[in-house]
Amino acid sequence: MSIATLEQLASAVQQFGRERDWQQFHDPKNLTAALIVEAAELLEPFQWLTAEQSLNLPPEKREAVRQEMADVLIYLVSLANCLEIDLLKAAEDKLAINAAKYPVDKAKGSCAKSHEL
Repeated sequence: MSIATLEQLASAVQQFGRERDWQQFHDPKNLTAALIVEAAELLEPFQWLTAEQSLNLPPEKREAVRQEMADVLIYLVSLANCLEIDLLKAAEDKLAINAAKYPVDKAKGSCAKSHEL
């Protein structure tokens, strides 16, 4: 199966869980906990690396990162399915909020928090 859109991914993730009767475990609390665990696993291959090393991972570490990124995405999509949140709309709205908080003329080249600009 080829997945080309977030909507198709959301449907595939939902079907995958349904086929295994996992909806009973997929409440917001459990999905959020699973998402955090997977995000921590995503960090592990980068632990103790320099910034340069993190940009040049060997193939086996890069594949591990790729798989952990997929796990994070799948759990995030599962949470969005559970809470009936349109992730693309949420991201669009958040980008607009961040654009107001971090205007280019003040934030360009800075890692300061919005209240520090």
